[in-house]
Amino acid sequence: MDSDVSDNPFLKTLGITRTAWREGYAEFQVPVQPALLNRQQMLQGGVIATLLDAACGYCGLYSSDPERPVHGLTLSLTLNFLDKGLGDRVIAKGFLERKGKTVFFARGEAWLDDRVLIATAQGTFRYTRPKT
Repeated sequence: MDSDVSDNPFLKTLGITRTAWREGYAEFQVPVQPALLNRQQMLQGGVIATLLDAACGYCGLYSSDPERPVHGLTLSLTLNFLDKGLGDRVIAKGFLERKGKTVFFARGEAWLDDRVLIATAQGTFRYTRPKT
């Protein structure tokens, strides 16, 4: 399991882990815990949005060479919430749809406990240069 999100402190703070990352695909998960719930005791929509943003973004940023990381930023992310976030764990899956020289397009799915599709996403991302 590839769980290292040390390059993204925000994901680490939320307890999000990366469970898969390869060319054209990324997967993140988070356990549903009290600190991530809204006042209706459901998973906060922003947590789902963050998971989908990470999965869609990282799926286009894979590099097989750890010495040459690829970086990017979100230009646009559209979400559709389909069901409630009531369960134990949410997994977000990102799929690369098309890759250009400066931008890429991805789609994502958020699954609750591997059985209920709770949200989908489509995003546009731009490649950036890493800070040196």
